[in-house]
Amino acid sequence: MSSHSNRRRVLAIASGGGHWVQLLRLRPAFEGSHVVYCSVHGAYAEQVPEHRFYAIKDVSRRNPFGFAVVFFQLLKLFIRERPQVVVTTGSAPTLIALLLCKIFRARSLWIDSIANCEQLSTSGHNAIRLATKCISQWPQIARSNGLDYWGSIL
Repeated sequence: MSSHSNRRRVLAIASGGGHWVQLLRLRPAFEGSHVVYCSVHGAYAEQVPEHRFYAIKDVSRRNPFGFAVVFFQLLKLFIRERPQVVVTTGSAPTLIALLLCKIFRARSLWIDSIANCEQLSTSGHNAIRLATKCISQWPQIARSNGLDYWGSIL
């Protein structure tokens, strides 16, 4: 039996740039869990060398074919890793992970990016319907969208 078999299996997933930076700042919250990371840049694996890392295609809402590719990439990841919890700091590609959480009965947390200071992101509006919990890093945006505010990552 592997050493992490009784630890919570977490998939930490974000796109690049600020989304990834915010996700990495959450690492202390994952302590004691078996964490797998996923992002759109393979080079990010160097930043989490003690964990398994998966790279997925970077897509935007203007690329429906790209979403199909990401769906199958993430389906393969879910089958292999069987995450119990998915945590994301947002972006369009990570919405597919939230959809797969429904299929695999995993819990999920969507943390809308701190960059969205005036309104909830478009992806965040979609995440409300998919995520177990969706939060904003801005109290006024959380309030106006019926979300929780737990503070900010940055």
